[in-house]
Amino acid sequence: MPTPIDVVLPCIDEAAALPGVLRALPPGYRAIVVDNGSRDGSPEVAARHGARVVREPRRGYGAAVHTGIEAAETDLVCVLDADGSFDPAALPALADPVATGVAELAVGRRRPIRPGAWPWHARAGTALVAALLRQRGVPLRDISPIRVAHRQRLLDLGVADRAFGYPLELLIRAAAAGWRIVELDVAYAPRAAGTRSKVSGSVRGTLRATRDFATVLRTVDGRR
Repeated sequence: MPTPIDVVLPCIDEAAALPGVLRALPPGYRAIVVDNGSRDGSPEVAARHGARVVREPRRGYGAAVHTGIEAAETDLVCVLDADGSFDPAALPALADPVATGVAELAVGRRRPIRPGAWPWHARAGTALVAALLRQRGVPLRDISPIRVAHRQRLLDLGVADRAFGYPLELLIRAAAAGWRIVELDVAYAPRAAGTRSKVSGSVRGTLRATRDFATVLRTVDGRR
């Protein structure tokens, strides 16, 4: 029996994607769906498919992820978008370097499998922020929403952003703390039909995320 690993899935209106995502979780990976204000019945869908449902009324990606990590009960914890763009089968490969002590944090580098999976405006914004991050000594090419780390270490980092800047602040603080960070390629597909991205689904969403990233870059001290 594999050691269980909790998987945090921040969620707003992902009812159309959740059944497929939850069915695809590998054995031993336990879903915690953090509902962030859905109006499409996502919490009920998640519960029917065996997920533990936690509600976070404060809107924001970082708020949902942080609440999910606090609710997790396992040593290792994964974070995964609930929109069907990632195959949960990628999680064990990301978990392995953390479980074996090779790294403290494993993140995915998105590799689109079809045109349109990652719109140009979202890709351009990510490339810009990643380049600025590399200037701080963090050798990553993506600011990806799929990652694995030790639960308590994540909480101890003290990541404060509760919006789209959460993953960037996490990376900056992790690098400043001397964490070994591994970046692995992961397949990135178009999100499930019937759902819409809050970031890459529109230029406006991408601009909001880029604004939050810029705030983190300006205010978070990443010096060691």
